[in-house]
Amino acid sequence: MKELIQFIAHELVDNPEEVTVEEVGGNNTLVLELKVAKEDIGKVIGKQGRTAQAMRTILNAVSAKTKKRTILEIVE
Repeated sequence: MKELIQFIAHELVDNPEEVTVEEVGGNNTLVLELKVAKEDIGKVIGKQGRTAQAMRTILNAVSAKTKKRTILEIVE
């Protein structure tokens, strides 16, 4: 899942070398922290948060197979 989010964000931003995804795991929850360059945050979030919501929807579909809850956080 980490690679999936990294690939999507890498394709959206102008500075792909500054895209990092960190996993913070728990028992039943996995938190993915997405960090991008400051000027690319708007591109990752999208208009009215639609791009970020689409990435979260994809994560929910993938995480349903692993029976773990996955949360995507976009960090500055």
